[in-house]
Amino acid sequence: MNDHNYIEFGSFAEGLAEKFLKDRGYKILGRNYRKPWGEVDVIAEKEGIIIFVEVKASDSPAPKGFEPEKRVSRDKIKRIKRAAQTYVQQNNLDDRSWQIDIIAIELNKDKGAAKIRHFKNIDTE
Repeated sequence: MNDHNYIEFGSFAEGLAEKFLKDRGYKILGRNYRKPWGEVDVIAEKEGIIIFVEVKASDSPAPKGFEPEKRVSRDKIKRIKRAAQTYVQQNNLDDRSWQIDIIAIELNKDKGAAKIRHFKNIDTE
């Protein structure tokens, strides 16, 4: 997959994640929040909690042990956390609860379907 297709696929996956969240009552606050020290794919809110979402996707069903969510390293979580803390401060949301979630998407082009899994509040540190 070349860089252009990779970026296009990433944007498509983020759109699927956004729809998935909206369908479950989340309000989308933003997408692709970037700072030099980290990035957040989707920022949402539900029940007063700000949710910083990392979207990981594969363009085909992943073999066991290689699921998209397993590609989120501890280092990546730390970078998301730093970006989230910056977002909270910049938007004067210091009094609000927040968490980091992962949405994993596996596309099955043959069936024209997507398997979506939502892992909530993954930052345990």
